[in-house]
Amino acid sequence: MERPLRILHVYKDFWPPVPGGIEKHIHLLTYQQARRGHSVTVLVTNPTAFPYSLQTQVEERHVPPTGRVRIIRAGRLFTVASTPISPAQAWWQRRLTADVVHLHFPYPPGEVANDLWGRGRVTVLTYHSDVIRQQRILRVYRRLLHRILRRVHVLIATSDAYVRSSPILSAHRDRVRVIPLGIDLAPYRQIEAAQVQAWRQQYTAPHPEWPVVLFVGRLRYYKGVDVLLRAVVHLPQVWVWIAGRGPLEDTWRRLARSLGLEERVRFLGDVEEARLPALYAAADVFVLPATSRAEAWGVVLVEAMAAGLPVISTELGTGTSVVNRDGETGRVVPPGDVMALRAALKELLFDPERRRIMGARARARAFREFDIVRVADRVLALYHELLDVP
Repeated sequence: MERPLRILHVYKDFWPPVPGGIEKHIHLLTYQQARRGHSVTVLVTNPTAFPYSLQTQVEERHVPPTGRVRIIRAGRLFTVASTPISPAQAWWQRRLTADVVHLHFPYPPGEVANDLWGRGRVTVLTYHSDVIRQQRILRVYRRLLHRILRRVHVLIATSDAYVRSSPILSAHRDRVRVIPLGIDLAPYRQIEAAQVQAWRQQYTAPHPEWPVVLFVGRLRYYKGVDVLLRAVVHLPQVWVWIAGRGPLEDTWRRLARSLGLEERVRFLGDVEEARLPALYAAADVFVLPATSRAEAWGVVLVEAMAAGLPVISTELGTGTSVVNRDGETGRVVPPGDVMALRAALKELLFDPERRRIMGARARARAFREFDIVRVADRVLALYHELLDVP
């Protein structure tokens, strides 16, 4: 049996309530660690009354059968370039001791505070994504970042592709371990047919025979929903479902209307986690048409694959074309290429047998490679290796 460890995860936000791939990964990983009997604390900032909340909130969540995750949401002072500044969080980092401090990059305030005052026996940093948009901040932070990356005990990358393509991470490749992100596969093992049918009945009328293209994610600049909308203009008798909300929702609704797609494109808004497996299963093809390396992994690809969907993703030099294998579990196309995406959609939408074969391969790959239980095992094994304990 593993010796119980004190584990501290540091990032800016936690799911729920804050949506996002990193937030969801931290949630799933910490729950798995607590379920194994480890003492787990998550130190994030308080999103209440965003962007300001000087109040620090502490809660404990029960993890069946006997585990608990302690969540400390430190008060935010202000926010710069989507990065909350929280002196209270730095104060907690000086106070909390741990066997393992697990940082989740990019979040400069947490990384710097740990470098200055962190009290973990070892420090692990998961490098989720390069800094993409905040290039001015990166120019200032780059030298300090390289020092921080040299000083942590080990770096975790989510794919070999990201190690090769990242100008920051590639400079430290000799200290990198590759461990993919995972999902909770339990809800995907047996998806209720009645729930699937309910989605179809609600959002395919008056043409239930038309195939459904699905996108799930935050409606942000790098998601490429505009490319998807343009790609389906000349694909008649196809439904497009867009699940999620974000800053570009109104822009993309207007684009759908201007392209004459308002009758075929359904904006579903945010979908509750419990309803997602049936939503995926109700579709025929899943598309993640991301246009930027800000899409570093694509958890939604794994979720769609676990539901048995063939997927279409883009070649960004990141995990999106590692999760999805071109010609096996779906298709990989160049980012921003409307014609290539349209061709891939035509190939899958109008060939049910090809969809069935690729969907079965996708589901098998998701269950074989991306189970959060297996991912947590690998992360915990790394902790024990660094601590040199059984």
